[in-house]
Amino acid sequence: MQRLALRPPSELDVDSAGLRITDAVVASFADAPDPRLRKLMTTLVRHLHDVVRETGLTMEEWRFAVDYLTRTGLTCTDARQEFILLSDALGVSMLVDAINHEAAGATETTVLGPFYVADSAVMPLGADISLGLPGTPLLVEGTVSSTFGGALAGASVEVWQSDADGTYDVQKDDGEGYALRAHFKTDGQGRFHFWSITPCSYPIPHDGPVGEMLAATGRHPYRPAHVHFLISAPGHAPLVTHVFAEGDPYLADDAVFGVKPSLVRPFALQDPEDAPAGRRDGRPWRRLSYDFALNPTR
Repeated sequence: MQRLALRPPSELDVDSAGLRITDAVVASFADAPDPRLRKLMTTLVRHLHDVVRETGLTMEEWRFAVDYLTRTGLTCTDARQEFILLSDALGVSMLVDAINHEAAGATETTVLGPFYVADSAVMPLGADISLGLPGTPLLVEGTVSSTFGGALAGASVEVWQSDADGTYDVQKDDGEGYALRAHFKTDGQGRFHFWSITPCSYPIPHDGPVGEMLAATGRHPYRPAHVHFLISAPGHAPLVTHVFAEGDPYLADDAVFGVKPSLVRPFALQDPEDAPAGRRDGRPWRRLSYDFALNPTR
């Protein structure tokens, strides 16, 4: 019996085999009871397989990708979420945010970021959240209202930010506890104000897999100076956003693509003599003012 000579598969054969594999995987989700899950999985498989075919992915590259994702997961801790950071640095977080939040008169949204901590301390209006950390004093003030009109009294205003060196409290291991983050409640006219210190532009954590990706692709890790806000009120959609410092050198080149022009405000330098009573210590200070608007829930 004559044996047939083996030959390398042609490109047509490879393409046909690849498409058969894709179709088989897609078909395997046909009986998924949740229609949304079925759509997500089949769409993901088709696009993922298309990337493999389009790039001619090698086994070495595939193994590196598996190792990279494994190391990304192992980098995550209670104080650091490397997968969120990766999503931010690839623009996925802002894309998901954009397609899920129509402004419709409300303040524009941005990403939550990897340094949010739930259940920060509730502080009275006018409190200083810097807890004695060094830096130029910053008065943050504003209002919260509904896009349907009217101030929102008792709205929750949750804030967090970096220190004057660009570091968040959760990045430190000094036993000092949380600083530069708090909850406030708006007064009867929907107003809030508190004292802090002026943040600066800073690099996202780049000592792990995300930093490895940035370095390999020639990207910098910096974000412009900003203060985070998470604002909520009964009957309204929660708002997650930042307010960025006008004039910051990284406004046009944010490492996580989170800057929107409507969220840029001056952190205006003030004369020491113009400080409110009880804050006149001879030091210059800055003022940040922003009025937030929330969309009612449908």
